[in-house]
Amino acid sequence: MKKLITLLLAALLTVTVRAQTLVPTPGADLIVFNAKITTQNLAQPEASALAVKGGRIYAAGSDAEILSLRGNNTRVIDAEGRRLIPGINDSHTHVIQEKASNYNVRWEGVPTLQRALEMLREQAQRTPNGQWVKVIGGWSPHQFRERRLPTIAELERAVPDRPLIVQYAYNQAFLNSLAMKALGVGTPRFPVIPGTGTVFEKDAQGRYTGVVYANVILFLTLETLVPQPTFDEQKNSLLQLINDLNRFGVTSVIDAAGFTAFPQGHAPLQALIQDKQLNIRMSFMDVRFPRDGTMSPTEAEINSITRQNPLSPRQNLHPAMEHGYQFAGMGEALRIELHDHENFDRPAIIIPRDTMDKYIRKDVFELVTRRIPFRMHITYGENITSFLDALEKVNRLVPLDGLRWGIEHAEGIRAEDMDRVKRLGGGLALDGKMAIHADGFIRTYDRERALQTPPFRLLREKGLPLSLSTDGFRASSYNPWITISWAVTGKSVSDSEVLAENNRLTREEALRLFTLGSAWFEYEENEKGRLAPGNLADFALLDADYFEVPDDEIRNIRSVLTVVDGRVVFGTGKYTSLAPTLPPVIPAWSPVNYFGGYYNTK
Repeated sequence: MKKLITLLLAALLTVTVRAQTLVPTPGADLIVFNAKITTQNLAQPEASALAVKGGRIYAAGSDAEILSLRGNNTRVIDAEGRRLIPGINDSHTHVIQEKASNYNVRWEGVPTLQRALEMLREQAQRTPNGQWVKVIGGWSPHQFRERRLPTIAELERAVPDRPLIVQYAYNQAFLNSLAMKALGVGTPRFPVIPGTGTVFEKDAQGRYTGVVYANVILFLTLETLVPQPTFDEQKNSLLQLINDLNRFGVTSVIDAAGFTAFPQGHAPLQALIQDKQLNIRMSFMDVRFPRDGTMSPTEAEINSITRQNPLSPRQNLHPAMEHGYQFAGMGEALRIELHDHENFDRPAIIIPRDTMDKYIRKDVFELVTRRIPFRMHITYGENITSFLDALEKVNRLVPLDGLRWGIEHAEGIRAEDMDRVKRLGGGLALDGKMAIHADGFIRTYDRERALQTPPFRLLREKGLPLSLSTDGFRASSYNPWITISWAVTGKSVSDSEVLAENNRLTREEALRLFTLGSAWFEYEENEKGRLAPGNLADFALLDADYFEVPDDEIRNIRSVLTVVDGRVVFGTGKYTSLAPTLPPVIPAWSPVNYFGGYYNTK
């Protein structure tokens, strides 16, 4: 009997201990103190400490108040007086498209053309036979001290024995002789795609020089004709790339789609989620271009998300992180015919009004009927006007009724159209392309026009939803601080004044547009962008005080500690050990192994 009582007591004790382990432990999961916190919460604009519990902000206040919330398992981080901001949310970028980024030499931030060419020379020596040396967008000749593009002769000398492609935004590309041979330039093997405006430069003797001008469709097609990374390399590319975004304090992105439609094109990203390695919140737009021509892109998208791969707007597909991986709607291209292919080195592409009217009334009608949010790539004022004319007709037939939609880029929007966007419940995702391409814009148009492009101050006065974004990684730099610096200081990467003093944002405004402004497009402005109790615990501790550094130092700001969902996802210096250790970059010859991602990050 005594033995039986002992066994019963032991069993009861075991059950009690197990039950206790299921009860959340008291105290915060994470505390950061001794910080200068910009909360963007009007009820409590500043604090020196914050506490995190269950992936959300638990409390913000003084060091003494917050440290009193410490429990036995709380991780406590001393910010050493640094500025802490809500995590940056890039409302228009193209992460999923960069599955081959480990194969690319990145020229973003490289200060001289001389160094850029040296990087190619060094990479060519370690690139194995059968592979290419590639630079695919994100940089600008105006960032170089030499203020010019490379010549074909310079590129041939730098990379004489491997195929080479150097792509400048979606404006033009440079192919060395081996690349032209591999692609079959001048032969029937080279893809002839109508509507891409492809022009190959020729010399006085009629020979191809290797310089090609075209639009986004051709350049994306060329990407499919070069050696492709393995699945593991694609996954590793995205992991390394997202770590670079975390380095800049980016905690959320809206992926604006590409040629990689859901779900097949997202497989490497889904593998990161499965392995608990997705260190950023991602909303994604989706678009698909059927090759057989039996459906329009909109019909194909609706067919996919209603029949083949059922998916609802704002549906979260991440099993362990709120808003971790979710469908945001269709865009940024509804049809190629409606894409105005911005290239500030060339005159504007104006879409015929009847073309805009025909397809918007057809495609947007179908989307609005099904309450699917949409985003439209439109750069120039004339195209925005004709789009809104057609959208108003759609709204009279099937009311938008609170459905959030957006115009991407919108640099040329006219004053009279701003009110129309607001009345129709839309917003503008303004990007930083002018930060690196404004010098070309000035040559094509004029300085006076550039100084008011986009019209920041008027847009702010109108009060319609706005966000800031980068449009990385091809058309522009993925570094959000380049965009912020330009919007605040008015200077491009060449240090030229390209925004008028009366058309700039304050530092506070720029940060709000890159946080709260972006969250509007995700219907998450009450959860993101504020470091307030109940909001998502996404924030960055900066290496310099954004609100105090001189203007010319804003573009150099980095994060020393980035937190997503209450987890440290990036750390450097004394915070390095707090962040997860990334697997090695693959393949071993990858330029990222030697140069890092953004310049000088290795």
